[in-house]
Amino acid sequence: GAWDMLRAYRDMREANYIGADKYFHARGNYDAAQRGPGGAWAARVISDAREKWQSDMSGRGAEDTRADQEANAWGRSGGDPNRYRPAGLPSKY
Repeated sequence: GAWDMLRAYRDMREANYIGADKYFHARGNYDAAQRGPGGAWAARVISDAREKWQSDMSGRGAEDTRADQEANAWGRSGGDPNRYRPAGLPSKY
């Protein structure tokens, strides 16, 4: 699961596409959770740690953290990450 999260993060950085953040959150959590309970656990731990750091250190607001966590939970629960896919994001992602 941790590798799925890392791959989604790397893809997000590579794509550098405005509005795609939530899609990559959902996709990383979805891919990790598809590996079973251990993958879902890893996704939750990594997502929670990242959001705590982001809210404490990066200066992003509580609303952004809430929206990220919503996308994380959606993906972990088996929801289609494409719900968050922005128009125009290259198909390789």
